Amino acid sequence: MQKTSTQASTLLPSLFEHIDEGQQVTVFHAGPALPETVNFFSNYRCKLHFIDLFSELPLVTHEDTAPSLQRSFEKLLEFPPDTYFDICLFWDIFNYLNGEAIHAFLTTLRPHLKASSLAHVFSVHNRKANPDSHLYSINQVDTLNFKTRRTALPAYAPHSQRELKELLHCFTFERSVLLPDSRLELLLQARL
Repeated sequence: MQKTSTQASTLLPSLFEHIDEGQQVTVFHAGPALPETVNFFSNYRCKLHFIDLFSELPLVTHEDTAPSLQRSFEKLLEFPPDTYFDICLFWDIFNYLNGEAIHAFLTTLRPHLKASSLAHVFSVHNRKANPDSHLYSINQVDTLNFKTRRTALPAYAPHSQRELKELLHCFTFERSVLLPDSRLELLLQARL
């Protein structure tokens, strides 16, 4: 049985502070559709796009080239052309993607971002930290649930905050918070 823990978030509420109750919200969620998150978003008029990138790890291609990675992400991220995300919940996916994979992922996602798109990310404060392999969900606007995964995820290769700032080329870092377990919680805004 997976143990579920909760964690207060000071940055998560920032994703929702400019959203009115009646406003249509489009959300990209880089993980499985967990009941808590689905229940949380039932309070909003929204379109949820759950793409479990974690289940695709490690992202390898037959030809280990950037165009091949790009094609892989294009297949994974097939959104209708008129889809523009207000919120992106990346969780800690960037700890499991190398620089080329992050570039291919964001190149594919970028046409679906708008200037007001916000994103939430977990990163590491110290690259030597052991992986925290969790499933994340939203409990309340300021509280996250996380469960330890049954098996560790492959391809753990975390990036420093400085490296992430360079790799996440279509986002600016708005705020960051150092958490008690030495993880970083990051709030990003699209830079188009």
